[in-house]
Amino acid sequence: MKATASSAAPSAAPNGSDGTGEKRTINAELWHACAGPLVSLPPVGSLVVYFPQGHSEQVAASMQKDIDVHVPNYPNLPSKLICLLHNVTLHADSETDEVYAQMTLQPVSTYDKEALQLSELALRQTRPPMEFFCKTLTASDTSTHGGFSVPRRAAEKIFPPLDYSMQPPAQELQARDLHDNTWTFRHIYRGQPKRHLLTTGWSLFVSGKRLIAGDSVLFIRDEKQQLLLGIRRANRQPTNISSSVLSSDSMHIGVLAAAAHAAANHSPFTVFYNPRASPSEFVVPFAKYQKAVYGNQISLGMRFRMLFETEESGTRRSGGMNLQQVRGATGFRYGR
Repeated sequence: MKATASSAAPSAAPNGSDGTGEKRTINAELWHACAGPLVSLPPVGSLVVYFPQGHSEQVAASMQKDIDVHVPNYPNLPSKLICLLHNVTLHADSETDEVYAQMTLQPVSTYDKEALQLSELALRQTRPPMEFFCKTLTASDTSTHGGFSVPRRAAEKIFPPLDYSMQPPAQELQARDLHDNTWTFRHIYRGQPKRHLLTTGWSLFVSGKRLIAGDSVLFIRDEKQQLLLGIRRANRQPTNISSSVLSSDSMHIGVLAAAAHAAANHSPFTVFYNPRASPSEFVVPFAKYQKAVYGNQISLGMRFRMLFETEESGTRRSGGMNLQQVRGATGFRYGR
């Protein structure tokens, strides 16, 4: 029997279907660009550690509800489950373009060498850098009478080269979104001082996606040199939830019940992971968990560095020092 732990999954046609039964596939490069530079998904067939508490916290974040970080006691549910990752499917919400992943997990008491090696491989692998730029929209960018101002370096790096012998230099651009819809824009280089703008077609995109100032738009060139674009919402909006869901409490109970049933029966269960909803990673590669728990012994005075995501979808390292350790809890001081 297969259990489902629905963590407030957005209302979207599943990956492989556009809602009409027609097959399609989410572009993985664009999905990861929208998810953020610090997000990575474990490979299928690898060992992972599933944390019910982190899952429950993401349910609350997705629904914009405050909950106590302590998960209510549930019969025979451990704080973590070692699982085999059977399947990962990428999705994008049809209304908001919010990206999320569907994972099928199966608790295991024993595991083979191959699954462990895959988990260790995931710890060492990093995604190659993508050619992309991300910009937070201004009021001018979202005006129905304006256009989208593109930083010069970004335009020259991502867009096809303009013919500067034209007056003014201009071209037509076509970019595909996560749902494989094609958007057409006029790219022009004009003004005083001169700047790169997307004009015709831009206001249609803004209204079609219901973008507001503070939202972000990103353009990437994939491995086939195709132009793709995605969005990130400024405010994490409550997810569209099925009318059968009565309350946030029922969502938490459902998550815990599915995990408890799977743990008791070693049966597969499904979870939904929304990387933009909260920073809680509740499905972690087994090797990463082992290294964090047993490989890095934190002591007083130890210095450390951490990666943070920047506003324009880059990364920044910040460091600090461990100041105190009380009953296993550690206090840190952060600095640049």
